[in-house]
Amino acid sequence: MKQKSKKSELCKLTQDLTAQLRPASEVMKLARLGSFFPTRLSFMRVLLRQLSKGGSSLHIKNWSLNEKGFGKAVLTIKYDGMPYSLIAFTHPLSDAKRTDRVIAEAWDSTYVLFDGIPSDIDLDRLEEQVPRQEAGRYSNRELVLSRANKSVRLFEHVVDSLSRGVQPERKLVETTGYLMRTTAVYGNGKFGIADRHKILNRGNLSGPFQIEMLAVYLIREFTHKLVEHIAKSKSPKTAIRLSSENKRYLGIGNSTGLGMAPFLISHPVLINNWILARETAITRMREKVSLNISEKTKLLTLYERVKKHLKQWQTADMVQANRITILRKEWDELGPKFQSYTDDYHPLNKLVNETSELSIETQELMISLIVEIGGDEIDDLSHCMNSNAEARLRPDMSLKSLKKIMRKQFDWAFKIDFSDPDENFQFWYTSASKLEPRLGLRQTEEGAEKEQPLDIAKRVQELENALKDYDENEITAVFILKHPEFRYIVRRIQTSLWAPYGEIQDNLIGKNCRPIDMLRCKLSFFGAAKFDPKSDRWTRITLYQGAPTASELAAPDADDWWLPALN
Repeated sequence: MKQKSKKSELCKLTQDLTAQLRPASEVMKLARLGSFFPTRLSFMRVLLRQLSKGGSSLHIKNWSLNEKGFGKAVLTIKYDGMPYSLIAFTHPLSDAKRTDRVIAEAWDSTYVLFDGIPSDIDLDRLEEQVPRQEAGRYSNRELVLSRANKSVRLFEHVVDSLSRGVQPERKLVETTGYLMRTTAVYGNGKFGIADRHKILNRGNLSGPFQIEMLAVYLIREFTHKLVEHIAKSKSPKTAIRLSSENKRYLGIGNSTGLGMAPFLISHPVLINNWILARETAITRMREKVSLNISEKTKLLTLYERVKKHLKQWQTADMVQANRITILRKEWDELGPKFQSYTDDYHPLNKLVNETSELSIETQELMISLIVEIGGDEIDDLSHCMNSNAEARLRPDMSLKSLKKIMRKQFDWAFKIDFSDPDENFQFWYTSASKLEPRLGLRQTEEGAEKEQPLDIAKRVQELENALKDYDENEITAVFILKHPEFRYIVRRIQTSLWAPYGEIQDNLIGKNCRPIDMLRCKLSFFGAAKFDPKSDRWTRITLYQGAPTASELAAPDADDWWLPALN
C-alpha cells in the first residue's frame, strides 16, 4: 500500500509540472515523434534494471534439441520472486517458406512465455499448439506468443565460424546485429492467451509492455545458446562460444509495419502518460544546476559513444540516410560545447539550447543524452507510464465548455483544409485477409465506408460544424443523444483537458502523413534504435542490442547500454 501511495503522489507531481514542460504543440508533431531516440525510461531498460536489482538469474529447465538445433527448450527466469519460462520450439524451414509477412504459416522458431514452470503435460500440449501460432489453442498460463526467423546473412555464418574455433566476421555482426528476427510478439489476451489483467498486480512487471519485453529478452538468450549448441554439435573438438562482446551486440531483429501505427491514436491516455513521464524527465535534467565529476565523465563518454553509434547506423532508405548524414555532422560540431559547458551552471539545459536551431533528430538525440545522465533522479518516473484511467464521456459538460476545450486543445485541427484532396487523401482500415491496419487511397480504392476512427482532425471540424445549431448552455448529453456518431470525438476532446499529450497534432489522413513516424515513436519507447525504414510504412529494428546477457545482470555496468556501438 505504501508503494502504491508513493507512486500515486509521484504521478500527481508529474501532472503538476505540465506547465513547465515543452508544450504538446511542439512535442506531438509527427516530424518530432518520428525523431525520438530511446531513453533510460524505455521499456527494455526498465525491465533489465529491475531484473538486475532483483538478482535474477537464468536457468535451463529443458534442452531437447538435436545436432541441427531442432526440438524444444525451456529457459526460466525469476522476476520479483516469480518464475517465468520461455518455451522455444525450432523447426526445419525451407528458404521458400521463410517470410516476415504476418500471413506466414511457418517459421524457424516459435515461442510462448509461460507463467511459471511448465510440466511435461504442458510441454506436450504446447508443442502441438505453439507452432500453429494464431491457429493454436491456449490457456491463461500462456502470457506471450511469438515467432522468429533466422537471419539469412548471419545465422549460418556464426554457426560455421564458431564450429571452426573463430568469432564471426566483425563487419557482418555490425551490419546485421541479430541472429533471429521476430515477426510478431503477441500479448494481452491475443488468440486466447492470458489477458493483461492477470499481471496487473505483479509489481514492476505490470508496467507497459514489460511482459512482452521479457519474452523478447529470453528469445535473445535462446538464440545465443542455439548457435553455440549447433556449432558444438557440428565440431565438438574445435567449437567455441560467442564472445561476450558479440553476445552483447547481437540482439533480436524485428520487422514492424502499419499494424503498430494506430496504437498511438487509439490509446490517448496511455500515450499521454508515456510522453508526460519523458517530458518530466527532460525538465528535471534541464533544471539540474551542476554536474559532479562522475556525471561530467559520463557525459563526455556518452558523447563519444554516440559518435561511434551514428557511424555504425546504416540504412538504404534515402530519407533516413540523409537525416543520419546531417545528424553525424551536427553531432561532431557539438563536441567543443560538451567540453566547455561541463563546468557551467545548468550545463544540460545549455546543451539542449545549443541544438535548438539544428535538425530535429539532433535535438531529440541531445534530449535522450541528457536524460541518460539521470538515474535515481528520473528512474522513478517509469511508475507513471501505465494508464489506470480511461477516456470517459462527461455528459454534464456544457457545450460552451466543450467548444472552449476544442478551440484550445485542437486549434491545430482547424488549420487543415479538408476540401483540399491532398488533405483528405487516405483512409485507415483493417484488412479482412491479414487482420492488420492498412492505408487506402480515398480517390482510387474502395472501402472508405469502413474507415477506422483515426481521422481525428477531420472529426473535430465536423463536430464544430454540428454544434453551430445548438445552444451553448445545453449539456453534452442532449447533443450526444441526437448525434451519437460524435460520442467518440467528444470523449477525446474532453479527455485532452487532462491528457494534453494524448493527440498527435497532425493530419493522419493527409498525403504527407508518414506512418513511419508513428512507428519510430512507439519503438523508441520500447528501446529500439538504428531504425532501418524499408518504406514510409514499415521498418526493421534490433531489440536489446548492447544489452547485458542474463549472466551479466549482476554486473555494475548492467544498465549502461544506451545507444551501443561495436568496438
